Amino acid sequence: MDILLKPIVTEKMTEQGERLGRFGFVVDKKANKIQIKNAVEEMYGVNVVSVNTMVYPGKNKSRYTRTGIIKGRTKTIKKAIVTLAEGDTIDFYSNI
Repeated sequence: MDILLKPIVTEKMTEQGERLGRFGFVVDKKANKIQIKNAVEEMYGVNVVSVNTMVYPGKNKSRYTRTGIIKGRTKTIKKAIVTLAEGDTIDFYSNI
């Protein structure tokens, strides 16, 4: 099971990473905090102090087209905010 799907790279998360040592990830919906902590420590070689998770439910969407109304739903995602130990950092841009 692939736990870490992708990092969250936004202005807000970049600022929190620099100032507070917090980094965000989109994770698998079935992953728990212990699995997320172990995956981050294994992948990036850092010490994780705490993990906060949140589940964003999908939203109903509709579009008006020439052939009628198309209804759908966006995916449900789970985010994890990982706080690292003092002095540890993750560089998402190193392998670009």
